[in-house]
Amino acid sequence: MNDTIRIDPTLCIRCGRCVRVCPSRIFTQETPGGEVGVRHPETCIVCGHCVAACPNGAVVHTAFPPDKVHPIDRKNLPTPAQVMLLCKMRRSNRAFTKAPVPSDMLDQILEAAHRAPTASNLQQVEFTLVTSPEKLHAISAFTVETFSSVLKKLENPLLKPLLKRMLPGVYRYLPTFHRLQSEFARNNDPILRGATAVIFIHAPEGNRFGCQDANLAYQNGSLMAESLGVSQFYTGFVCSALQQDNSGKLNKLLGIDGRIHAGMALGMPAFRFTNYIDRKELRVKRI
Repeated sequence: MNDTIRIDPTLCIRCGRCVRVCPSRIFTQETPGGEVGVRHPETCIVCGHCVAACPNGAVVHTAFPPDKVHPIDRKNLPTPAQVMLLCKMRRSNRAFTKAPVPSDMLDQILEAAHRAPTASNLQQVEFTLVTSPEKLHAISAFTVETFSSVLKKLENPLLKPLLKRMLPGVYRYLPTFHRLQSEFARNNDPILRGATAVIFIHAPEGNRFGCQDANLAYQNGSLMAESLGVSQFYTGFVCSALQQDNSGKLNKLLGIDGRIHAGMALGMPAFRFTNYIDRKELRVKRI
């Protein structure tokens, strides 16, 4: 890390907030109310907790100049009840119109996803936004073709006895694979369901926490989409096909360097849900 960190003694009120929030234990304070110091700044992960927590602007961090630090007006935050309602009403709505999702809404969804936390604050999550009708069709074609290849292996009379013992749970999906094939052959899109945009979330191959980081980003983007009135669903079929394909065909098609861990299909809703439905009883083990 080439950034520098210091404490401005003329502004520091010695509250110790920076000491308590720093995950790398860079800040020191020998006694409550004592002078705050900095040690081993080279271990900083540039998370910005110290700058965000300081009430007086005393933490001077070159990675976060004044134009990158913004005060929070908590009066503008949604209430817990509003957040809970948003969580309850978020649904995977696959009933789209042909209208494209406005670009400013896509930008807000991407920004919300980008704001999600990442392991060790590496911030290596990247996004690919697909709106080209030709590319969207190619995504669905790739998925159906991959499942068709899997289907041939599963139904091969020589392999079937062995595979059924090794992968008994997979065979329950055979009717689904056949349905996808037949629908796609009739020029229907059983994969993206007419979505006008797809956001793929990916990370470098070597990122150990790429999957977790990408799905945290997805959840942020999903809730923003719901708040904007944009319908979306998780591209589970596409992600499943990616796990079966070793050729990297979809990555090459979309110019993605890295591993795709999540995808969001988006479109403007043909209608809005009028009710939310209770889920199964909350299961919590309290220890």
